[in-house]
Amino acid sequence: MASLRTLSLNSLSVKSTTFSGRSSLTKVPSIVSIPNRSMNLKASNSSIEASLFPSLSSSSSKNGSTKERPSKVQEMFVYEINERDRNSPAYLRLSQNEVNSLGDLVPFTNKLYHGNLEKRLGITAGLCVLIQHVPEKKGDRYEAIYSFYFGDYGHISVQGPYLTYEDTYLAVTGGSGIFEGVYGQVKLHQIVFPFKIFYTFYLKGIHDLPEELLGKPVEPTAAVEATAAAKAAEPHAALENYTD
Repeated sequence: MASLRTLSLNSLSVKSTTFSGRSSLTKVPSIVSIPNRSMNLKASNSSIEASLFPSLSSSSSKNGSTKERPSKVQEMFVYEINERDRNSPAYLRLSQNEVNSLGDLVPFTNKLYHGNLEKRLGITAGLCVLIQHVPEKKGDRYEAIYSFYFGDYGHISVQGPYLTYEDTYLAVTGGSGIFEGVYGQVKLHQIVFPFKIFYTFYLKGIHDLPEELLGKPVEPTAAVEATAAAKAAEPHAALENYTD
């Protein structure tokens, strides 16, 4: 027989009334508890992150902090010398103006020597974009993007301002080999434009540099020259497999 039923939330019972006037109480089965969905989502997300980014998960400590790169500053001294044997630099006058102008390009590559001038290290390779001609200072301002190559040790990339009339600092943007993960800055000291530059690197984020890249430099002057052995890249005066 058909019946009308009303649900009582407080008593969790159902009252049934039949057309015959009789009524009865029927217990409702226990309500099944629903898991906390937000907790499940958090646990699920944590599992996904751990599986997709294991390196991030493993590098975190118990208190949630992540492992930082070494912040020790290491100094390295390098000479860049144009010995007029690499057809460098090349001046691409895209502005088509007689005077150096915005947009002119200067690709270049020169030889690198240890700060003590006794060892051939490798080469530079890069590009300078002329930003401003500064006639009152008899020079130019460039935006420079280039790399220093050190044979099997790898390379360091830098970017920043190159002013032909004063010292500048460029950002160290990365590297390869023993320089993987490097950051910091490099001071560019113009000695004789465009033939001699002295660099002081301030490097962070890497392990201790090998001894043959360290050492006290020769004071930068217009007269500095690499030793004859270094110029000839003799085995004792050059990095093994140096970049040429």
